Amino acid sequence: MSGTRDEQRVTPLELFFDLVFVFALTQVTGYLGAGESWGNVLQGIGILLALWWAWVAYAWVANAAGSEDGPARVALLAAVAAMLVVSLAVPDAFGASAVWFAGGLLVVRLLHLSLYWILGRHDAGLRAVLRRLAVPLSVGPALLVAGALLDGPLRATAWVAALAVDYTGPVRSAGEGSRVAPGHFAERFGLIVIVALGESIVSIGVGADGAPLDLGLVTAAVVAAVAAAALWWAYFDVTALAVERRFASASPSEQVRVARDCYMYLHTLTVLGIILFALGVKKTLAHVDEPLSVVAAAALCGGVALYLVSLAAFRRRGTGTLPAARVGAAAVLVLAAPLATRVDATAALAVVASVLVALVAHETVRERELRHDLRART
Repeated sequence: MSGTRDEQRVTPLELFFDLVFVFALTQVTGYLGAGESWGNVLQGIGILLALWWAWVAYAWVANAAGSEDGPARVALLAAVAAMLVVSLAVPDAFGASAVWFAGGLLVVRLLHLSLYWILGRHDAGLRAVLRRLAVPLSVGPALLVAGALLDGPLRATAWVAALAVDYTGPVRSAGEGSRVAPGHFAERFGLIVIVALGESIVSIGVGADGAPLDLGLVTAAVVAAVAAAALWWAYFDVTALAVERRFASASPSEQVRVARDCYMYLHTLTVLGIILFALGVKKTLAHVDEPLSVVAAAALCGGVALYLVSLAAFRRRGTGTLPAARVGAAAVLVLAAPLATRVDATAALAVVASVLVALVAHETVRERELRHDLRART
């Protein structure tokens, strides 16, 4: 974590690292879609949470770097290779490839800690961060490696313990030496939301693969694209800018807490919501004129509801205001989930898109002055 350097921007090397995360998200969506059972969904969510926390760790260290030259560049490129191995192991992360997944993730984490060591040679604050993070960032993947050598409930227990260590670590380890560059941090997380939304677009093509291109399929694809565009609008039109403005103007200690709460934690739910929506879209395009299964309906409606609730909490934590309309829209979508198992999948998707379009239209009118003010200062 670095000092406040508002001029720092996302670098080409960071974007290159994100490319392998794009592949990882595609693998997770494929895993979720491979079997429509709650157990499969829970496993897929666990995989996503493990991958996401690895990405978050590198977002922090890149924020600290300010430079990607020399040994730091080599370590980051090595992490790309390790993350690629982890991504390849996703389809069988709870089976034959469990050791590859967990071992690769451990290597990714160790390379992350080596980056802190490289960058901290001349920075006492970064050395303090490394001392606090070394144990929690090593224990989580080590537990996954142990779980890969076990079977059944013991493996599941190791996964739960690993994720618990990961996700409670930042709360317990916050302290001296933690600093953040708000502009860079907000930009990096905004770009990863774009990456996740891209997965929902890819799911349109994957779901439609092999089906004849007819009016029904084209209609479903257009409705899915409208829904994805509304998700983009809900994040980038006002919310992301409003939070970033308050983030940048906060005190250094509050900036660290906002980075942790708004971006690390709440964006976990944001990305998860998008991936679940992508799963629902994939299943819709594969069976446009049939009702969705219970799992697919829950993913489609519940994923968008989770996305909206996470953004409402993001806005509340970042600016102190709660967009109640988003909570209301999320409640409507949860109530609509049973309907999606009784009507054609395209009709269910149209309901989701209609709720989203109505929401963004309402907020566009309601927040026009704030929107103008935010863009005037950009």
